[in-house]
Amino acid sequence: MASSETRTTDTIEAPAGDKDRLGGVEAGLDALETAGTGRPSFGETLRTKIVPPVVAVVLVLAVWQGLISFGIVTDPSKLPSPSAVWDATEQAWVEGKLLEYIWTSVSRGLFGFVIALAIGTPLGILVARVRFVRAAIGPILSGLQSLPSVAWVPPAVVWLGLSDEMMYTVILLGAVPSIANGLVSGIDQVPPLYLRAGRTMGATGLQGAWHIVMPAALPGYLAGLKQGWAFSWRSLMAAEIIATHPDLGVGLGQLLENGRTNIDMATVFLAIFLILLVGIAIDLLIFSPLERRVLRGRGLLVKG
Repeated sequence: MASSETRTTDTIEAPAGDKDRLGGVEAGLDALETAGTGRPSFGETLRTKIVPPVVAVVLVLAVWQGLISFGIVTDPSKLPSPSAVWDATEQAWVEGKLLEYIWTSVSRGLFGFVIALAIGTPLGILVARVRFVRAAIGPILSGLQSLPSVAWVPPAVVWLGLSDEMMYTVILLGAVPSIANGLVSGIDQVPPLYLRAGRTMGATGLQGAWHIVMPAALPGYLAGLKQGWAFSWRSLMAAEIIATHPDLGVGLGQLLENGRTNIDMATVFLAIFLILLVGIAIDLLIFSPLERRVLRGRGLLVKG
């Protein structure tokens, strides 16, 4: 017995050199976990996040201006010059209409998205957690998500007339399926161990959904929210382009349609750039910080 115990002890204990190597490996792993967790410097942010898109915009403007300057495109009714679009922007600003165009669409889009969020979140939990509900309406949600939002504009006009309610209905029909499906996807990826641990600690029903399911499904849910906003914004633009009325005000979609009707391509390009700018701004100001916070909280983002 003594000899066997001695042999066992010898096999467990590692030589001093191996211990040093193991300690070095552990230190390296710790360094990997902690490296880069601080925020990047301003110079690094400028070099990696600000300069590339600025360079891309400058290149696009240079190519655009080159098409005009070298006579490749000579008809301003097809492609206006960058200076013409700037003049249209300046005129809208001087007349005090530029911010009005933006706010009319942004306020509608955000309000409709909040309503879609309030409907799509419980619907996604219900579809993900109740088997019968998933079998009944899960395929319908997927089908609605693939349906172009513009298809809902004609029936919404017939049902609700040319009103803000019609706009919000189109937004809901475009955004709710994306939000619900994103949450369903996130819940499906929750490890079963989390659910069993939650039930063991008494977190069942609404408590389990709030304290266990939703935090674990947050990455997928956030992806669904981003997609839901994209569908909300596109749905709103389609509704504003098709359904125009003086009582609805002039949003970015109607501005785009007005430019097309008047064969004013400078206004058309102005509307396109504003629509693009709002989409980028919402992503940078709302969704990107949320995404970074979620990923950093899970140890999936070591820098930024």
